[in-house]
Amino acid sequence: MIKRPKGNSGTVVLLEHDSRILRDNPLGDPHLRKLAVWLPPQYDASGRSSPGRRFPVLYDLVGFTGSGLAHVAWKPFGDNVPERAARLIFEKKMGPAILVFPDCFTALGGNQYVNSSAIGDYADYLTKEIVPFVDREFRTLASREHRGCFGKSSGGYGAILHGMKYPKTWGAIANHSGDAYFDFVYWHDWPNTLNELAKHRRPKLRAGRKVLVRDRNLESGRDDGRIARFLKSIYSKEKLSQSEGHAIMNLCMAATYDPDPRAPNGFRVPFNLESGESLPERWRNWRRHDPINLVSRYRENLKSLRGIYIDCGWKDQYHIHYGTRLLSARLSAARIGHRYEEFDDNHSDIDYRMDASLPFLYRALR
Repeated sequence: MIKRPKGNSGTVVLLEHDSRILRDNPLGDPHLRKLAVWLPPQYDASGRSSPGRRFPVLYDLVGFTGSGLAHVAWKPFGDNVPERAARLIFEKKMGPAILVFPDCFTALGGNQYVNSSAIGDYADYLTKEIVPFVDREFRTLASREHRGCFGKSSGGYGAILHGMKYPKTWGAIANHSGDAYFDFVYWHDWPNTLNELAKHRRPKLRAGRKVLVRDRNLESGRDDGRIARFLKSIYSKEKLSQSEGHAIMNLCMAATYDPDPRAPNGFRVPFNLESGESLPERWRNWRRHDPINLVSRYRENLKSLRGIYIDCGWKDQYHIHYGTRLLSARLSAARIGHRYEEFDDNHSDIDYRMDASLPFLYRALR
């Protein structure tokens, strides 16, 4: 049965924000972005019962290929995020909070909510522009003690990374199936990505005797032109195949974890595009961004948070449950308080898990 909020379900406000930080970003993505903000039913009512009442704020970091506006849209067979929050408030499972839905989509399908010279400074966009903008425009409790972020997949990764790196902005975070343990999550899919990119090789492959020619560019993770041609090809389409979708995801991760302004396309990849040989120096750069490898470095920041929530399905098709288990174990070893849950599901269509995380965040930030 679909549970819908009863009575006033709050108000979605759609704003435009002109970003100085995203202006002239390397991908040429728009710097004028739409920003959705959900105001709980109590926001308007508070003008009569509690004039000037202020509210905690939760920021929704959506997953790869998503945009904040997707989470305020009509959803079949379930609640969108504002409807879910309204229902949880009506059921007294959480108190009223403002929800914010930023748009961080890029020409590479999204980003990981970090700063990258190949994609743009999306961590700064959130912490230095969007947060102050929302605090100016709405009656927020404008301090990190009352502000949190949550997300799934790339958004979950963004939430835990922001908890690590930006504790002056965030007081609590919730990480649903966020990318972790890159050796499991990303590595195994690169052969498929190399096959997809090979379709754009020049000259095209021909049957017969083959002698591999050593290429310094390929040996250092630089593009020989096939990545640029692949991107040009998919930008001309309205529908991507599954293998194309995974390929652009891996390229987006490369642009996030190993940007290089001197390289073609602004980033390097962790495998030789022709031979498939792994490039240890390049992969080390990826691993430096892996949450499981960052706990000790950001231990004090994490300990300062008022709440850390992590969950993952044990059937996750991207094997992220192994990464979340490792992340939880390392948090525990560092004596960092957190709540970790697993559930019987995979990576897809798990918004219902917000029924656990949103009340958790509210209790931590109220």
